[in-house]
Amino acid sequence: MTLADGYRTSVSLKAGLVGPARPAKLAYLPAIFVDSVTENADAFTVKESQRTVRVGLRIVWGIYDAGETVAQRDRFVDGFYAYVMDNGDHAFGANTTCSWISTTDDENWTPDWLDKPDQALQPMFSTLITLEGFAST
Repeated sequence: MTLADGYRTSVSLKAGLVGPARPAKLAYLPAIFVDSVTENADAFTVKESQRTVRVGLRIVWGIYDAGETVAQRDRFVDGFYAYVMDNGDHAFGANTTCSWISTTDDENWTPDWLDKPDQALQPMFSTLITLEGFAST
């Protein structure tokens, strides 16, 4: 989240939410949050190991059919990519590297954890950015 919040601040993006977990509701857009975390660990010896953590950062933009929504996505992804490349060292902790692994758009995304009728949302346009942190000892 440090990278997302740092980039948001550097470009004065008025994001409704920047958080480390899925929100209880999506009241203001764009919303930026950690959607998933996976981790692999490999031990080579008792004292030597490496950990690889992948974070799925979800950005919910709004309704896909709105031209400004798509343009905002393009500006954010291009700028955030450059920001991660320039500021990714130690983003996952001391002595780590951070790499941009993938970008996936979904024009029909709905938050499946919001199951209350009053929180039901129409399908939204979102982007899932996967970042990978790597550390070894």
